[in-house]
Amino acid sequence: MAGGVARWLGHQRWFAVVGRRLVPVDRALQRITRGRIDALGRRSLPTLLLTTVGSKSGLPRTVPLLYATDSEGYVVTASNWGQQHHPAWSGNLIASPDATVEIGGRTVPVRAELAEGALRKRLWGIVTKVWPAYDTYEERSGRTIRVFRLTPR
Repeated sequence: MAGGVARWLGHQRWFAVVGRRLVPVDRALQRITRGRIDALGRRSLPTLLLTTVGSKSGLPRTVPLLYATDSEGYVVTASNWGQQHHPAWSGNLIASPDATVEIGGRTVPVRAELAEGALRKRLWGIVTKVWPAYDTYEERSGRTIRVFRLTPR
């Protein structure tokens, strides 16, 4: 699916419902193909696999996320497809900011920083260029979506 079509679909409520159900498939496809194929087909949007440590379980938790690049690393949002609650992985990063990202089969250790204030505003502008539907998700969720900068360690 072309990136433009996917970006348009991102604003549709039903797409968020379907997208949430495809996360396990997306994660598996990205791992098997070393990031060349995701749930939308040939990788048309920048996607990484983020692995955090579960704040309650202590076990590794991996989630596929869209990302943007910043001069200091990667930018991801805890949009949770526009749901009213933050995704578990974002709480994991707050509790333990050391994580890893896998991009194209390459694993990079990172340190997460929850962006606030002017930094959040700047990073939000960068990441919404990649996925404009984040604005729709934030409006739909009724919350301020968390934005993280992931800096390589």
